[in-house]
This record gives sequence, structure tokens and C-alpha cells, in this order.
Amino acid sequence: MEISLHEYNDNNLYQALAAFKNEYPAYESTHLLDNLRAREYARLEKHNQIYLDYTGGGLYAASQLRQHMALLEEGIFGNPHSKNPTSLAMTHLVEQARCYVLEFFNASPDEYVVIFTPNASGALKLVGEAYPFDAHSRYLPVFDNHNSVNGIREFARSKGARVTYMPTVMPELRLGAAELEAELNQVEPESNNLFAYPAQSNFTGVQHSLEWIAMAQARGWDVLLDSAAFAPTNRLDLSIWKPDFVPLSFYKIFGYPTGVGCLLARKATLRKLQRPWFAGGTISITSVQGEGWHYLLENEAGFEDGTVNYLNLPAIEIGLRHIASIGIDIIHERVACLTGWLLDQMIKLRHSNGRPLVQIFGPTNLKARGGTISFSVDDPEGTRIDYRRIEALANQANISLRTGCFCNPGTGEIVHQLKQEEMAQVFNQPTALSFDDFFDWARNEHNRNPSTIRISVGVVSNFADVYRFIQFLHTFKDKLDADIQVVEVDYPKYGLLRDSA
Repeated sequence: MEISLHEYNDNNLYQALAAFKNEYPAYESTHLLDNLRAREYARLEKHNQIYLDYTGGGLYAASQLRQHMALLEEGIFGNPHSKNPTSLAMTHLVEQARCYVLEFFNASPDEYVVIFTPNASGALKLVGEAYPFDAHSRYLPVFDNHNSVNGIREFARSKGARVTYMPTVMPELRLGAAELEAELNQVEPESNNLFAYPAQSNFTGVQHSLEWIAMAQARGWDVLLDSAAFAPTNRLDLSIWKPDFVPLSFYKIFGYPTGVGCLLARKATLRKLQRPWFAGGTISITSVQGEGWHYLLENEAGFEDGTVNYLNLPAIEIGLRHIASIGIDIIHERVACLTGWLLDQMIKLRHSNGRPLVQIFGPTNLKARGGTISFSVDDPEGTRIDYRRIEALANQANISLRTGCFCNPGTGEIVHQLKQEEMAQVFNQPTALSFDDFFDWARNEHNRNPSTIRISVGVVSNFADVYRFIQFLHTFKDKLDADIQVVEVDYPKYGLLRDSA
């Protein structure tokens, strides 16, 4: 199949837009985002790009770059671990950024600290390696967690803690409230227990209840709330919700810079952590003449290993102020309207024989869900089309989407019905498997087809983006998997990318 989006004229788009606005009238209240896109994100139209990977990474505004570059051009900034004039200038900006992170999330400085990290994964590692797990402890993650949350289990098990996963339930892939409460009730008195879950799934867009935070804490648990997928389009008010640990990646929220995240941590819980080492910047003094002699600094200073990414930290405040100037509630409203329309349209897609073209994994309505949609595409005979072919064809149409397991294997195993004994075979192979190897193995050995595609909308998504994407899906109508040919996509700036499907 040679992919080309069939030409649609302006009347088709305008008619669809009029029908959309009639169905989702709240969209009109977000019109300032269209002006913002034209002013700050004009490169999307310039390059004719349809960006549908906001869960993978946000997009930055042109003004964010200008403000940050102007700051660096005009200032002289040194390593903040000193008290000379250039170091003090940088220290002021670092602490100003730290304070604004607290302000943005409405977190009291008396209760929370901001620990700067390379990303959300770095924040999670800080918690995992230092949490006081022991033989009386429990670690309770959910199937819907990101791999960086799953990785904490290695620290827990190495210290003798019991690790139990809470499964999500098809078809909406939510947790069972009664089952969760029963698990949370199973703790030993005075033990240290950690419950970890995402505020929003990076796989399905499911938003898990924030009320579980207080419910777990009342039963003796510390709560780690992974907010990397939630914070870009939802208000996280830490004066209302009080998780003990909140890992974040800032580029997910506003695109630039990458390489900086943070751990928002409650001071009372942070004091429980036991760091397994120390580094430059985390201690006041140490000695090489006495084993174990060192004084760890308090609060965030004791966890920011080495020199922070100090020249980039002022860009965090710039980015957050950019989002605040728009209004997170306006972003949330636009994302909800576009997501609702996408779900409506995708459910309606059928082959001529009546078979569904798309299978959505997770909720098919807007109840407690965000702007992330994962799905598969099936041909008229019910054969699942290889995700690698769909991605290559999307590339040809200048559509940026994501495929694979999204570093969320638990949800992937559930939606693709991969059983524990089958997964055990994967890890008994003589050599390690790549994801493509795993995909081919599951298809050939067990007739499983873990073919997942993900789209996500964000701050400057518009109706034309989602309309054009639905037109792209229409091109698969009545096409057999075997008829979809390999395509090559030439990107002059980056060289030739080939799809091997």
C-alpha cells in the first residue's frame, strides 16, 4: 500500500470543525491557544508537522529559548558551589527556580522541598536507593507503572522487602478499589512501606484516583505519585493532595530544556531516607582518615549529587511561567475536547465488512482519563497490522506518534494477554532480546501480537491535527496487512530512515 493522505479541501475541514465545535462547545474557550500556536509554535505549520507525541515530550515555545539565551548572553554565571560574585548570581537563579517550582504546584516550602535531578527517572532512583526497606517492609507498585517505578523493586528486594503488584482490570485498565484497599491494610506495625502509582497512565491515559494518597497514608504507607504524564495537562495542587514523593520531568511539561527534572518530597518523609553514598555538594565536611566520617546536608542539598545543571535551571522557571501565563485549566480543557473527539471518531472506524478498524486500550470516554490514547489497527480479516509499518507510514505523512510498550510492560502484558509463563520464556532465552525480537517471538510462538500505537495531544494541539490523523487512519480501511508495503522516508536533515517491516 502506498500511503498518501487523500486530499481534503478546506470545506471538508471547516465542516468537520463546525460539527466538532457544536459537539464540544468548551473548545471555543481555548481559542487563545490558536493565537499562541501561530506566534510561538509556527514551526509546526512551516514544516507541515502533525505532532501527536506530547506524552513522549512537550514542545517548547520560541519565547522560552529567547528568554533563556538572553539571560545567558547578558550574565556571567559560575558554579553555585561557591560564594564569589558569579557563583552567587547563579545561586540566586537556582534558588529562584526552586521556589517557583513550589509555587507552581502550590506546595508549601514548610512542607515540601524541590530536589533537582536529571529527569523523573533520576528522581525515582533517589527514592529507591535510599528508602529504608527491610524484611518487614512492603513495596506496592501497580501494573500500570513506568519502568523507572518498576525498577525500585530491585532496591526493595535486595533489602528483603516484599514486593506485590496490583493488577489493572480490563477493559478500562483501572485498579479495583476494594482489592487495593485490602492490600493497603496488610502492613506490619511501625514498618516502612511504599505505595507507588501514576496519577495518569503513560500507556492508556487512565487517571488513577488522587484520593488513594490519603487512604494509603492513613494505613501506614508512604506514597510515591508518578506525575510525569499527569502534570503537563492537569493541575496538581499539593496543598490539597499530599503525596510523599512526586517525580517530574520538566521537558514533558514545556519541552525545553531536557536533562532536568525534580523530586518534590515531603520534608517529614525525606528524613526517613538513608542515602547509600555521598557526593560533592551533598555533605558539609568529610575526612579520608576516618571511615564513615561525613556530615550529610539537610533537605534538598543532601540529595543533589555533584553540581546541578545550573545553567539550565533558570529555563525551568521560564517554562513554568510560560505554562502559568496560558493557564493549566485552559490546556486541560482543550486536551479533553480533542481527546473526546478522537475517541468518538476512532470507535466509528469500520471496514466495509463491519469489522472495527481500531481497538482502543483503556477508556473510550472522557471519564477520569487524559489525552493519551493507545490502540492497535486491524485489517478486514482481524489481523493486527504490524506497528512498525504503521509508524513508517505515519512518518511519511509527517505524523509524529509513538509505538512499542512505552516503558510500561505491565499494561502491555495485560492488553496483549501475555501470561506469566509465556513471559518467563522470554527471560530464559540464551541471549537478550530486543523489543523487535520480543514482538516477533510473541507473534510466532504464541500467536500474540503486541502491536501498540500511542497518540497524545497537548498544549498547542488543534483540531486540524486530530482531523488529519483520522484521515490517516481512514487510509487503512479495507487494506489487508499483507498488502501494506515497506516504505522509505527521506529526511534530508537526518539522512534516510528505513523501515524493516
